Amino acid sequence: MISLNRATIIGNLTKDPEVRYTSNGQPVANFSVATNRKYKNAAGDLQEETEFHDVVAWVKMSEIISQFVKKRQKIYIEGRLKTRSWDAPDGSKKYKTEIIAENFVPLTPKGDSTNTNYSPNNFQAQTPSQVVSTEKPVDNNDSEEINLDDIPF
Repeated sequence: MISLNRATIIGNLTKDPEVRYTSNGQPVANFSVATNRKYKNAAGDLQEETEFHDVVAWVKMSEIISQFVKKRQKIYIEGRLKTRSWDAPDGSKKYKTEIIAENFVPLTPKGDSTNTNYSPNNFQAQTPSQVVSTEKPVDNNDSEEINLDDIPF
């Protein structure tokens, strides 16, 4: 049986990533990304709705994200969904669904005062358009720029 667990979002960080360490010393970064949806209601009025997504990055990616991406910056995140559960102090069962980040691309435009340049190999990049991944190798010879005006949404 085939199954797929994939989440892909583009949005803005709502706060700086917070890095903590597990009991065995592994770094983990937690942050939230806001995405917006615009639509017209039945009366024809333009409406906007915002969703907040909790994102978790582990090990090397957590350290990279915490150094190079800040609050209000636009980011592309790709990963998988994971739901955690725990017992609250009042005895109720609580659930939280998060995106476990596997790839990211900083999308803050050049010239923006919040822009951060990044390269996965030397931490001092020429362009933020390279996908940063802890799972796949990055081809640093690809210097193609992403023009945000070309993205259809």
